[in-house]
Amino acid sequence: MNRKAFSLIYILPNLFTATSVFIGVISIIAASKGEFEKAAWLIFLSMIFDGLDGRIARLTHTTSRFGVEFDSLADIVAFGVAPAMLLYFCCGSGYGKFGSLVCAIFVVFGAIRLARFNVMAPKAEPSVFIGLPIPTAAIFIAIWILLFSKYPTLHNYASLLLIGALICSFLMVSNIRYPSFKKIEFKKMSAIKILIVLISILSLLYLFPVEGIAIAVTIYILYGIVRTLYFLITKKRKNIV
Repeated sequence: MNRKAFSLIYILPNLFTATSVFIGVISIIAASKGEFEKAAWLIFLSMIFDGLDGRIARLTHTTSRFGVEFDSLADIVAFGVAPAMLLYFCCGSGYGKFGSLVCAIFVVFGAIRLARFNVMAPKAEPSVFIGLPIPTAAIFIAIWILLFSKYPTLHNYASLLLIGALICSFLMVSNIRYPSFKKIEFKKMSAIKILIVLISILSLLYLFPVEGIAIAVTIYILYGIVRTLYFLITKKRKNIV
């Protein structure tokens, strides 16, 4: 009985991973049918299941090497292939080889990002990501396509979305650091300040869910770039002095 219960607990986190990749495949099918909004929201749903599998594994003490590898394979489908296909069917197909190239590079660099993460994970700082996380890059594509659906005039700037996806691809394999938010030291922050910030963010998302997420994700991506440029300029000035 105990052995059976243990087996079921071991399967649970992998079930969430399987659900994540399953939803990713459904997103690809939806995108191929021109159901872009549905495909984009499915990527968000896939991210939720992807976030739960690791937490459940840690809570139930069922983390394993198999789970890590399975999670990476699921991520390349849900956050690599799915957003790339969504981008291609929505915008990329109208730009010939350039559109195909951008989508292909996104998947390839996403795979490199995941492989590097698995290798570096034991030695990496828990408070930062080295390179843009692939789920963030996927959400960037999904949320901006939702904006395209909401505001048809944005279709005139589809090329900018392709360029943005290309930039995200290179950011994934870069050494630019991004905050992970896995270990936030709340003791150093005032509880009232945290509450005010959370209420403000939730209020913004309630009024403008798509716009709010788009702004938040874009700021997060730009933060890493601006932070790196700032340190490079500061370091250069110090060397000159």
